[in-house]
Amino acid sequence: MTAQIDYFYTHLSPWAYLGHQEFLRIADKYNVTVTFRPVNLAVLFPLTGGLPLGKRHPARQKYRFIELQRWAEKRGVSMNYKPAHFPTDIALADSIAIRLQEQGGPVGTYSQKVFEAVWQKDLNAADENVLTAILNELGLDADNLIATGKSDEMLEAYTVNSRMAETANAVGSPTYLLNSEPFWGQDRLDLLEDALKSGRGPYQSLE
Repeated sequence: MTAQIDYFYTHLSPWAYLGHQEFLRIADKYNVTVTFRPVNLAVLFPLTGGLPLGKRHPARQKYRFIELQRWAEKRGVSMNYKPAHFPTDIALADSIAIRLQEQGGPVGTYSQKVFEAVWQKDLNAADENVLTAILNELGLDADNLIATGKSDEMLEAYTVNSRMAETANAVGSPTYLLNSEPFWGQDRLDLLEDALKSGRGPYQSLE
């Protein structure tokens, strides 16, 4: 039976960017069906006890930069650690991914290009011109997807994903949910691959 993973993430997450290509590689290797579920961290964090970056202790903020450098080197990924447009309003970019998921479109490739816009190219992913260029490059109907991404329907789906993440104990981005077992953080991808390789049942909380 084909494995299925719910992929909770946002394009504003550097950790999701660092793990995106490796996750897609693993999913392809094990013939995994991926449901891409962009989440709004402004909704998810208050539900799960997380804090926005600017409200974290300075020691945590400094350590974050060290870890980003370690993992960028580990993954072989080019990265701007202080992008010009961070934070930015990522809701439209995330919502377009939700729409592409619904349509069966190239959401994985689209997300990679949005990640690169933010974390490599110093582009503002809240800028409709930036998103239009990405969508056009993929041969997609940019005008329609942008209009749909702004709709109340997509914004509601964005919130639903975030609340679904809370229910699944997905406390941040990225979280990969396999058989109800959350793997939080791209640094858990080796463990995710081990679980897929073994076919074991899901571990459950003892609480």
